Amino acid sequence: MARPPTRAPEPSLESLVSRSLGEGAPEVLIELLPVLTQDLADVDQRIEQVLTSTYPRLTDAAHYAFSSGGKRLRPLLMAATARALGLTSTRAILSLAASFQLIHTAALVHDDVIDHAEMRRGRPSLPSAFGLPSSIVTGDYLFVRAFELAADYPRSIILRCGDSCADLVEGEVLQEAGRYDLNSGREHYYRVIERKTAAIVSAALASIAEIAQAPLPVVEACATYGTALGIAFQIRDDLLDVFGDPDLLGKPLYTDLREGNPTLVSLEAYEALTGRDKAEFARLFSLRRKSASNLARLRALCEATDAARRVSEEATAWASRAVRALETFPPTPYRTLLEWLARGAAARRF
Repeated sequence: MARPPTRAPEPSLESLVSRSLGEGAPEVLIELLPVLTQDLADVDQRIEQVLTSTYPRLTDAAHYAFSSGGKRLRPLLMAATARALGLTSTRAILSLAASFQLIHTAALVHDDVIDHAEMRRGRPSLPSAFGLPSSIVTGDYLFVRAFELAADYPRSIILRCGDSCADLVEGEVLQEAGRYDLNSGREHYYRVIERKTAAIVSAALASIAEIAQAPLPVVEACATYGTALGIAFQIRDDLLDVFGDPDLLGKPLYTDLREGNPTLVSLEAYEALTGRDKAEFARLFSLRRKSASNLARLRALCEATDAARRVSEEATAWASRAVRALETFPPTPYRTLLEWLARGAAARRF
């Protein structure tokens, strides 16, 4: 089999930042575009410095995984937080931002292994391109490199990184324990996404505040902002998995329905359905192998309820919590950016 390309065409960093800002961004945010683009370029450069292995295939796989890393939202949030807290340069946070981006990338690799995902961001996933054994090893390699980067920082920050990685693993175990169980409930769902998605954002931004020598209430505000934004982001992600545009998402729909992962969408739909529709939804959801018609029917049953509206409103409520956490920040364009990104996490289409 021919070796997959080590680097696939991807949007420029300026394009990634522009997409993160979204349509209708105020002029004050557009003016930040050159600075933010350079911040992301500096983080990417720091990552490139640690990806090379003695073994070319591992190097290729690591680069392939990293170039599938998506929107770079985490380093963008970290850079914006640092500047919102008064840092005039991101030099002090580059290794940390690179570390958290690699942790995120490693988690995506392992997710694709677990979910048997064939596509990631519009191209073959790492397991499809390099095989399962190489993908598992590559995910491990990225975690190791992430902690190599984190070693530049105080013990408190390294421990926070470690805790967020432990949360990722616990979230995956919790998700597996609840598969195919629509009675697992909202509390279980929130325990999963707090660990799998929100914890790493919260830890990253709290660490930035610590580096900026912010007082404890501001460190805690950053953690709260990260948690709330991460939850809003994941709720929206789960909604898009059912009702999104696969071309914009760069991956097929219905991953959670196919794999039997209860999300807020399926839980709300199941609760709202009655009689035969409810029984049919439960039966189809519990199938270990689902056909395209099974998945289409599950979506149709979701559409027959107001689940999409309720879930969207819940994501918006979490985004509002994130915005409120920033009230102690000085009123700068970077605070405005953080507020805008929080609201965008609950309204994005990709």
